Amino acid sequence: MIKLAVLGCGRIGQVHAATLMRMPNAQLVAVSDAVPAATTALAAKTGAAVLTTDQIIADPAIDAIIIGTPTDTHYEIIHAAARAGKAIFCEKPVDMSAARIRDCMAVVAANKTPFMTAFNRRFDPSFAHLQARITAGDIGAVEIVTILSRDPAPPPVSYIKSSGGIFRDMMIHDFDMARFLLGEDPTSLFATGAALVDPEIGKAGDVDTAAVVLTTATGKICQISNSRRATYGYDQRIEVHGSKGMLRAENHRENTVELATEAGFRTAPAQHFFLERYQAAYMAELSQFITGLENGTPQSPSIADGLQAQLLADAATQSLASGQPVTL
Repeated sequence: MIKLAVLGCGRIGQVHAATLMRMPNAQLVAVSDAVPAATTALAAKTGAAVLTTDQIIADPAIDAIIIGTPTDTHYEIIHAAARAGKAIFCEKPVDMSAARIRDCMAVVAANKTPFMTAFNRRFDPSFAHLQARITAGDIGAVEIVTILSRDPAPPPVSYIKSSGGIFRDMMIHDFDMARFLLGEDPTSLFATGAALVDPEIGKAGDVDTAAVVLTTATGKICQISNSRRATYGYDQRIEVHGSKGMLRAENHRENTVELATEAGFRTAPAQHFFLERYQAAYMAELSQFITGLENGTPQSPSIADGLQAQLLADAATQSLASGQPVTL
């Protein structure tokens, strides 16, 4: 039985805690948060002990930690946990700074720390199946990958100001998915964007509508489109075109009922947001993390994958600012 603690009792911490409660080979033993009310509320739901982060890291009975705290706290937690012999499951981004992520990589490597970066979309059943079909050669050589990701509504501007920008906060998931599907790292990138949803986002120095084109050394192309607004629900689609055909993963709708009348065909809207859309993915990624700890197998996505996605997000931010492509 793997004993774990959740650091950060906000929305994502609650998701991971609820997931652990459904896993027979894992036990949630402690929770921690800077907001006492959040900690006690989650502890009451799960039966976990309320401890400080330092107490969790110092407790030899705790095998692994799940880091769901604000990004600017990850660096110190990763260093302390790695030196204490804890396995680490860390929400994205590992850090806003690529240099600091490299520092984290060094301490993780030095202590041989099992480390998973929580890019949950790799574990979505539809996306994972699509990638497996690519690997099996069903569409031949990959030529163009198209990723569309649109949130139902923008977050508060107060969040935007500390998010690191749309590329580091939102599109970073898609950068990881691009690498996952392309099978190789991009060598050049061009980004464009605008504040079309909320002018206040533009005043805060960010964009809410963005597109990026990635190109690999062999000429494969990936197009990523992001928007902070989709009036029809949480839009998550992927299309991969290859030399022998095409693979496509469509949106998950609230239900599969279709109404046909003289006015045409109507279907249910897309599921509302990521908690509903990626529920199965959250279970699958934690299951792989726990199984990897039990079997001693390498964790994936690794901290190196977290670094590569961050480098792409940094390059996109640079390209948007300069209006020029960036060589990676």
